[in-house]
Amino acid sequence: MKAAVVNSHHHVDVVDKKLRPLEHGEALLSMECCGVCHTDLHVKNGDFGDKTGVILGHEGIGVVKQVGPGVSSLKVGDRASVAWFFEGCGHCEYCTSGNETLCRDVKNAGYSVDGGMAEECIVVADYAVKVPDGLDSAAASSVTCAGVTTYKAVKVSDIKPGQWIAIYGLGGLGNLALQYAKNVFNAKVIAVDVNDNQLDFAKEMGADLVINSRTEDAAKFIQEKTGGAHAAVVTAVAKAAFNSAVDAVRAGARVVAVGLPPESMSLDIPRLVLDGIQVVGSLVGTRKDLAEAFQFAAEGKVVPKVTRRPIEDINTIFEEMEQGKIQGRMVIDFGQK
Repeated sequence: MKAAVVNSHHHVDVVDKKLRPLEHGEALLSMECCGVCHTDLHVKNGDFGDKTGVILGHEGIGVVKQVGPGVSSLKVGDRASVAWFFEGCGHCEYCTSGNETLCRDVKNAGYSVDGGMAEECIVVADYAVKVPDGLDSAAASSVTCAGVTTYKAVKVSDIKPGQWIAIYGLGGLGNLALQYAKNVFNAKVIAVDVNDNQLDFAKEMGADLVINSRTEDAAKFIQEKTGGAHAAVVTAVAKAAFNSAVDAVRAGARVVAVGLPPESMSLDIPRLVLDGIQVVGSLVGTRKDLAEAFQFAAEGKVVPKVTRRPIEDINTIFEEMEQGKIQGRMVIDFGQK
């Protein structure tokens, strides 16, 4: 089978690989699609350590081709996910309290175990979430990471219907955050980005206010127009966006960190204390979050913008990603040649 494998030169080789036999509790997926995430770029570049030899991909959707012994949660013919949260230990305080993505022994697809950017993928059946009928596989692939990550982040923000939420960064993650905030949580959305094309697209998707933070002081604008956002979700990979988000919210608000810039953010501690502002991190989503995120997409409340590409384009896609040329999500389509 063809697979996108990280090599020692921070490049990706499309190679022919043979998978091992299934073990207890596992299923074999014939992959249909796999989205390309910014985290894949980090893994490829060795930003989280040397991952030479790993098969990339954690936005995968495939059809169950075979199940191993002991599998009851999936059957042949089901469509299921290959997500960043690949497997938890199942018995620690996090796994048993609804916070399974924080498991200290977590396995992550396309990072600590082989992922879904291949024609076939082995998954732990109980951790592969079924895709509802009516949801296109390419769209579902975006929900598997970008969608569930932003759905969870908006959930964590504790936004209420009619309140203002600022979304910083309107790329593949932020655009989905906007849609979940608007169409599922019924919030009023402020879109903040440095790219006018992304902001134009955000307007099309229903943003109530758009701000180019390259030319305007976003925090000042938001405070003047709304009295301060009730919450903010930061998907941008820039320290300045995190700092602005804290300045943009009102007393009692919550700022949710999603993007992973390498720097530390600046925090005005007296303001955090005196205004009761919370800054929290949000990491992908649980299996339950993913099932919910899939269902909202199946109902048409969230429509990922995807472009299908063959697996041979993977290095070109990473170049486009680094150059900021990608709008929406690039999806490897294993039906394309």
